Amino acid sequence: MLKLMPILLAVAYGLILWRFSAWRLARQLDSQSTPLDDAALLKLTARMARTLDLPRLRVHVLETPAINGLAAPDGRIFITRGFHNALKQGAVTEQELASVIAHELGHVALGHSRRRMIDFSGQNALRVGLAMVLNRFLPGIGAAIASGITSLLMARLSRADEFEADAYASALLTKSGIGTAPQKSLFAKLDKLTGAGGAKMPAWFMSHPPAAKRIAAIEANEIKWRAE
Repeated sequence: MLKLMPILLAVAYGLILWRFSAWRLARQLDSQSTPLDDAALLKLTARMARTLDLPRLRVHVLETPAINGLAAPDGRIFITRGFHNALKQGAVTEQELASVIAHELGHVALGHSRRRMIDFSGQNALRVGLAMVLNRFLPGIGAAIASGITSLLMARLSRADEFEADAYASALLTKSGIGTAPQKSLFAKLDKLTGAGGAKMPAWFMSHPPAAKRIAAIEANEIKWRAE
């Protein structure tokens, strides 16, 4: 039983952290966001809602200057104020921003949002448990190795989720009559918009795949769908 104690403690820590993280995220999103109020963009979200046979899509604007999108575990979709400002400044189009909403909706529909919250807590629990074990054999560097292993695993899972959400968005945009062109054009300019063009982080540690690979995957799906 004593040998299993580090693992049991890590699991308990992960569960507690998951509950606390979910509660804290919900409160933060509630206090820092407002419902989307953009007539042109709401028309596009209404088209996607009709395609999905839903009364509406729950889209909110998160008050942060970063350019990003977010899918909450409760099903709400968020675009940042920075992204909406980019729309008003002409840096992106309504259709391109609609593709972001479709992508985040894919995370919700495919269960990624809820699983990511669990994965985040599980990642911390795994890191703690693995560090406890490795430190017995590699004192001083066990924790660093554990951190590297868990980060690598989580980045790989996250990239797979991104490709799946892209495919979901492509299908939804196509069926809604918006098409995938805005999705691909946004990816082509995304690095510049987010300031990530000079990032030096190795691709396998990045939580999002390179834009070129995402565009290629969308085009591969389009070829496959036309052949069906």
